This record gives sequence, C-alpha cells and structure tokens, in this order.
Amino acid sequence: MIQAIIGAILIGLSLGIFGSGGSILTVPVLLYLVNMPANLAIASSLLIVAFISLFGGLLSARKKIVSWPHVWLFGIPGMIGAYAGAWVGAAVDSRIQLLVFVVLMAIASVMMWRGRSASETLKDVKVVRVIIDGLVVGAITGFVGVGGGFLIVPALVLLGGVPMVLAIGTSLMVIALKSFVGFAKYFTALSAQGYEFDWTIIAIISVAGIFGSYAGAWVGARLPRQKLQKAFAVFLILMAIFVLSQSVL
Repeated sequence: MIQAIIGAILIGLSLGIFGSGGSILTVPVLLYLVNMPANLAIASSLLIVAFISLFGGLLSARKKIVSWPHVWLFGIPGMIGAYAGAWVGAAVDSRIQLLVFVVLMAIASVMMWRGRSASETLKDVKVVRVIIDGLVVGAITGFVGVGGGFLIVPALVLLGGVPMVLAIGTSLMVIALKSFVGFAKYFTALSAQGYEFDWTIIAIISVAGIFGSYAGAWVGARLPRQKLQKAFAVFLILMAIFVLSQSVL
C-alpha cells in the first residue's frame, strides 16, 4: 500500500509540474507496485486519470482558464474514440496493449525532451482535423489507459486555435470526459468476464495523485522546468524499456 501511495504521489507531481505526461506513469504503478493484472491495470488507470484530471480541470475552470466550446469540440469525438478503444482493448491480448503503451511512452519522452513548440495559434479552427484528432487520441486513451495530454495540448493549440494559457486546463477536462467513458466500457466488459476491481487502491491512488499534483505545481514554480522536463523524458524511456522487457517480451 505504501508503494502505491508513493507511486501515486509521483504521478501527481509530474502532472503538477508538467501539466501533462504524468498519467502515463499510472499503468506501471498499478502493474509493478500494486501487482495488478495488465487488463485491470489499464482499466483502473483510466478511472484514476479521470478523477485527477477532473479535479485539475475544475480548478482551472474556477480560474477561467478553460475553453468550454473546445472541451466539447475535442471531448465528444474523444469519448467516442475512447469507447471504441476500450472495446478493442478488452478483447485483445494485454501484451499487445502494453506494446502500444511502450511505443506511446517513447513518443511522450521525445515530445517532452523537445518541449512544446506550439507557441502560436491558428485563427481558423480546423474542425474536421479536430474531430479526427479527437477520435484518434480518444481511441489511444481507451486502448492503453493514458490521458494523452501530451497529444491533446499541441492539438488544441495548433488545430483548435486555443491560446496556450487555456490549453492545459481545457486538456484536463477533455481527458476526464474520455477517460470516464473508456473506463465505463472496460468495467462492463471485464466485470462480465469475472474480474473484480480494487476500489480501495483506485481511491487511494486517485486522492494521493490529486495531492501530489498540488505539490508538483509548487515544485514546478521553484525549479528549472526545462531541466526537470528533460529528466522526466529520460525516465520515461527507461520505464518504457522496463515495461517492454518485463511484460511484453
């Protein structure tokens, strides 16, 4: 239990410092610190990510740094994609899901190493591309149990015309919506197969992750963000190699 709490705090810290990318640690925490089966870890990760993101998104909404039209523009296709991704994920070998997860960790690592280059927004919203992006990122979310904030934030800025100051808060609300929908599909499918969810672990990691995100915001304001981001990128690569060697090969 102590290991799970430590892992949850690390998730929250990374979310608080970087605004995205932290939720990708949830599946490894459940797999290796809680010893949860892969399919349950992926499904439970979605609910944990949903709660943490919703909490952060509501705080952003109170500060008026959420663009609600874009929440729905991205969120509705994202929910459809997440449901489809979860439907496929519940039917395939969990090693395939974890292989996709490893690839996603590598992509996240590269993007965090390079940093966000999306500093300007477009005047015209590319609606069709936004819908396609929402469907694709939603499907990834549902299939491997990650929030995908590192993909959503650039899409909001570059395709949705959202200023960066609004993009993170908006992203959190989008992540919450599609993660809840993805979990609902997993819950139905896995419960029908006789799997039982550990609600205590889910609650503890969710709460610890929320508190950790507060601490992360405090740390992020006092330490060099760029160096922290590069260090986290290296950590993600190492974690991807570990997951690949322990659970896929």
